[in-house]
Amino acid sequence: MTASGIADSAIERFAACERQRFLDSHPASLRLAERARHSLYGGAPMPWSAWPAPAPLFVAEACDARLRDVDGHEYLDFCLGDGASLFGHSPAPVARALAEQGARGLCTLLPGEDAVRAAELLAERFGLPTWQMAGSASDANRFVLRWARAITGRKVILVFDGCHHGSVDETLVRGREGRTLHRPGLIGQARNLTQHTRVVPFNDLAALEAALAQGDIAALLCEPALTHGGLVLPEAGFLQQARELTRRHGSLLILDETHSLSAGPGGCTRAWQLEPDFLTVGKAIAGGVSCAVYGFTRAMAQAMQLAEQHAGEALAALELHGHGHSGMGTSLAANALAMRCLRANLEEVMSAAAYDRMLSGAAQLADGLRELFAAHGLNWTVSTLGARCAFQFSARPPRTGGEAEAACQDNLRQALQLYLGNRGVLISARHNQLLCCPDSAAPEVRQLLSTLDQGLGELLALPGARC
Repeated sequence: MTASGIADSAIERFAACERQRFLDSHPASLRLAERARHSLYGGAPMPWSAWPAPAPLFVAEACDARLRDVDGHEYLDFCLGDGASLFGHSPAPVARALAEQGARGLCTLLPGEDAVRAAELLAERFGLPTWQMAGSASDANRFVLRWARAITGRKVILVFDGCHHGSVDETLVRGREGRTLHRPGLIGQARNLTQHTRVVPFNDLAALEAALAQGDIAALLCEPALTHGGLVLPEAGFLQQARELTRRHGSLLILDETHSLSAGPGGCTRAWQLEPDFLTVGKAIAGGVSCAVYGFTRAMAQAMQLAEQHAGEALAALELHGHGHSGMGTSLAANALAMRCLRANLEEVMSAAAYDRMLSGAAQLADGLRELFAAHGLNWTVSTLGARCAFQFSARPPRTGGEAEAACQDNLRQALQLYLGNRGVLISARHNQLLCCPDSAAPEVRQLLSTLDQGLGELLALPGARC
């Protein structure tokens, strides 16, 4: 019995037809794939660029909720760069900011007014008073973890099993039967990550308290909802109790809102009235331009100053002269182009009206998916996090990362994604998640649902499909 209730043999016959359809209809992508094979490792500019098809899907242009590939096929895009283009491709205000700032200078290593205004807007939006900038969410998380260790004097970081915090080493771990292990497939890791990282299941307060009670946790770094291997929502009161437990045991709470920015204009932090010590956001915060930010409370700002003072005193005690190096910040972080786009996105794109459209589209999509699965006799579940919608091959929503992983059936997920893509609809290549941008309106949602309805009908009509 498979997780989905659909036999692997039928999925393979279904997928084989779709792979051939892709090969027959994408000659330009195939030619570029052959060229890329000689100059790009794996035939793509980064590992995540691969499309679940016989070859990568090469894009010519993207605008709003649509994109066009090099073969001239147009697509409704519900992947949106896995969230980097949450507000649509090239929002007009961000496109204008790119053009204007491109003629005024790209990177000076000096601040401008845009950075000041962006920080003010971030404080208004998320409720944290003080901000710093980074080039990516991975960097923002790395910097905040350094601050957490400096402030608390502790080394161990706590994360939830199934978490996703970019390429931060400390988070590339999994939990198995109460043990912390390196994530399968991890390459080139010289350090034993399990020495300074601990993993507990999401929504498990007893395990969380037991880990914190050991008294060596600098910070709990977490997403408000797990979004990597399937959407896992927090149970009622879980995050509030996690906040209380971290305070009780002297640990900091860091919320990574990079994916949960879909929840609303102030992320889950504002929507659910959370109280983090630090908050990080990347991906969509500057409208798709590479940029990330991290905010913190006034108490943390004071603690950071004290940590810097102690570091300076340590240098003096060693009779070392000059400045120390915190290991935070890069030459391109807070560059003029990113700051201009960040300001434009905050001022003109991430509006309450835009979120109203996004959340309405996701709600229509979720309702349609539930009706569609019921009509096909599929006992699958649907979850939403604002503009983010996910479906899983399980009868009830997963509570933990492990349950989400168990409900995943990769061959079916990839086959459905390829079927949709072959018919002009894109969803996330790595999991059954769909994002609605301000331009993902009712007609686009209906087209997605209709195409998926057709695909499921064809798959389930195959002999022996149900198991």
